[in-house]
Amino acid sequence: MKKTTISTLILLFIFGLLAACGSEDAAKTATAKETEGNTGGVLERMEESKELNVAFEGTYPPFNFIDDNDEFQGFDVDISNEIAERLGVEANFIATKWDGLIGGLKADKFDIIISQMTVTEERKKSVDFTDPYVISGSVLITREDTDDITKLEDIKGKKVGVGGGTTFEEVANSVDGAEVKLYKAVGDYIQDLTNKRLDVIINDQLLISYNIKEKNLPIKISSDILNKDEIGMAVNKGNEDFIEKVNIALSEMKEDGTYDEIYKKWFGTEPLKN
Repeated sequence: MKKTTISTLILLFIFGLLAACGSEDAAKTATAKETEGNTGGVLERMEESKELNVAFEGTYPPFNFIDDNDEFQGFDVDISNEIAERLGVEANFIATKWDGLIGGLKADKFDIIISQMTVTEERKKSVDFTDPYVISGSVLITREDTDDITKLEDIKGKKVGVGGGTTFEEVANSVDGAEVKLYKAVGDYIQDLTNKRLDVIINDQLLISYNIKEKNLPIKISSDILNKDEIGMAVNKGNEDFIEKVNIALSEMKEDGTYDEIYKKWFGTEPLKN
């Protein structure tokens, strides 16, 4: 009788463990399915906090920069504020180094990157993008007295400055024999160009046009647009509902003329179309 009781207790203990493990596994499966189906993380967080956390470099005029009053200004800032208003929240800006933007986004340090990020297939493996909010393109920039660099193939054998991790780096590296030097800040390679440490740089036509005009720089755009870039806003994967709302806000801005007003304010021209 004693042996039977002990055996029975052992069996009951084993069955209890199996049942507990099964329940735990079922709970994990349910949680995983719930997480997979949850596409509103950013949207829910934004609506609860009433803030849209926007990341950009903060050192990239006229797109995003700090003015003399220590306030963020620029095209990206105006676009962000307008989108946030249409979403019923306030924009909160977080300045982050370029090479830390996507990593910070994936770590949920902010909700969205609005920082002149070109949509590429490689980046789409890590993040999702909204509809393009800028259409622009890269150009060659030289000193005013340079006349022999007008086409992309002309950078062969030349010292070329570009931002590391940008599409401009890809453009420069497409030419065999180009001596490509990578930089973290656009101001650094503009300075090296004017000081004759570089022969040519590659950057966005809008950015360079603005800087030449505002700072009276002794440089010039020496080529036509080398490639057309579609610039999008980056969001963590799994937030389709949030992206849809941002796209609707952006579409409404373009339809009612608000987008064109912001664009002309910073660039003095009509925006390029798709």
